[in-house]
Amino acid sequence: MAQAKFATSTTTRLLYALTSLGITIPGEAVAGVIAFYIVDIKNLPVAWYSTFWFFYTIYNAVNNPALGYFSDRTRSRWGRRIPYILFGGLPYALAFALLFTAPFDGKTNPTGLLLYFGAAIIIWEGLYTALATGYYGLLPEMFGSYEERTDAAAKMNIFQILGLFIGAALPPMLANLMGWSNMAILFAGLSVIAIYAGYPAMFERRELHTDTSFPFMQSLKYTFANRSYLTAAGAQTMRFFATGSLQTGILFYLKYSLKVDEGLATVILGLAFFVAMLSLYPWRNWVANKLDTRRTLMIANAIMILGIVPMGFSPNIYFTYAAAVVLGIGLGGLVLLGDVIMTEVVDEDEVKTGHQRAGMYFGMIGFIITLSGLLVSSVFGLLMPAFGYDTLLDVQPASVDLGFRIFLTVPTSIGFLFSIFLLWLYPLHGEYLQNIKDVLAKKRQADDV
Repeated sequence: MAQAKFATSTTTRLLYALTSLGITIPGEAVAGVIAFYIVDIKNLPVAWYSTFWFFYTIYNAVNNPALGYFSDRTRSRWGRRIPYILFGGLPYALAFALLFTAPFDGKTNPTGLLLYFGAAIIIWEGLYTALATGYYGLLPEMFGSYEERTDAAAKMNIFQILGLFIGAALPPMLANLMGWSNMAILFAGLSVIAIYAGYPAMFERRELHTDTSFPFMQSLKYTFANRSYLTAAGAQTMRFFATGSLQTGILFYLKYSLKVDEGLATVILGLAFFVAMLSLYPWRNWVANKLDTRRTLMIANAIMILGIVPMGFSPNIYFTYAAAVVLGIGLGGLVLLGDVIMTEVVDEDEVKTGHQRAGMYFGMIGFIITLSGLLVSSVFGLLMPAFGYDTLLDVQPASVDLGFRIFLTVPTSIGFLFSIFLLWLYPLHGEYLQNIKDVLAKKRQADDV
């Protein structure tokens, strides 16, 4: 018997999706503006920032599989995923607010600034990983069919794009109006409200709690021997390297290349995110449900290249607005299926091993994707000083114009191209993927009897 398309209510899927807004707002603010805040506003030298970020990224990468593994093995009266959401939401938001209240300045006390910033972001990131791993680990568990998952993902991504707009686009404007600290406090409050508003809809399937004795090293072995995981994770890593370079570079690009107020990043990113949100259901109904996850993501990556390359030659802000529309269309496809592709990997692994290890896989995807941050900071740290950018200078040399154009377009295009190549190698499509779905449908039907 075929698996039912929808086993949960629209309200359940909507409330589950709402929590993603609370997770996304602080995460995107950190991804989008923390480099600008610490380097350009607080004046931490670029070399110091890049060196710290290298070691921080290693920590960030390692804690993802560890917390994912612990999530799979957690046993409590609330379940194995839900406790991380229930008890992690409030501390996560508070730690975010601390990131933007640094009491030191890099010109007078760079050591104090680095120590404060380092401690705050290490605490915040650990809480983020625990919260996000628990949350995304529920996705394949709560929603069984492809149609249900893409519907839940579309709803999640509407909230995530709203979170992108709030977290990545609004900070420059809000910081000008109310200061960086007050902006962070406001975002922390919104994050808490969204996380706990969605919490009542969450549930776990007890029959999937089978990973009580799966050794960590064996779990790693099965994960890294999984071709589907390696290609999907690699494609996602290249995608996040590309979008991370875009987010990191956009404020500098506006300020030093186009010579406009960096606050216009709010307009550019907001336009892209708005178009992405409008495109979610067209992507789902006209592309994803007619093709598959693999081909849909390949198309979305290609559209991102079409949007990003012209920005390197943009003569003015209006040309950049047009490019942002194209980027928004591509972004809609990327965010729609970015999590769905990992649910396919989880399903295949469950068929092979008999264990539902969503925590480990979403933790490991965090491990691999985190390396993209290392690539972004390394490229930024090597490229921009080569073009003369120095945070201690009151006036930057004219050469930084070309540097930021290159940083915004070349690494991003390379990332999207590699993502397309790895998706081409991804094996979960066609008849093989359908066989996985059929086996799991029979297993779920047997569990319900």
